[in-house]
Amino acid sequence: MYPHERSLVKRLADKPFALLGINSDRDREALKKVIQEEQITWPSWWNGGSTSGEISTTWNVRGWPTLYILDAKGVIRHKSLGSPGDEQLDKWIDALIVEASQGGNTSAESGAVAPK
Repeated sequence: MYPHERSLVKRLADKPFALLGINSDRDREALKKVIQEEQITWPSWWNGGSTSGEISTTWNVRGWPTLYILDAKGVIRHKSLGSPGDEQLDKWIDALIVEASQGGNTSAESGAVAPK
């Protein structure tokens, strides 16, 4: 997903958008090289070298990748186990950017997903 994530960061640089990553690679030093090689410029945290680390446990992640799409108010609006595909991801994000620029709906109006 790195190429598409890079394109999102570039395309949405002047929009209310932030990409955050969590990585479960075992070898943290090798991960640092991947971050540099893949040009990962967005914040990305290490999950302790395990898919059952503190971050994934707190967020109830059951598989990788898991994507959470939050609105401008921090409400989870979409969750995807595995990639939903670039087109679907763009639709979700673009709709939330439009919403944020128009003042945004409340989570009750938008059909928000409650965290578990």
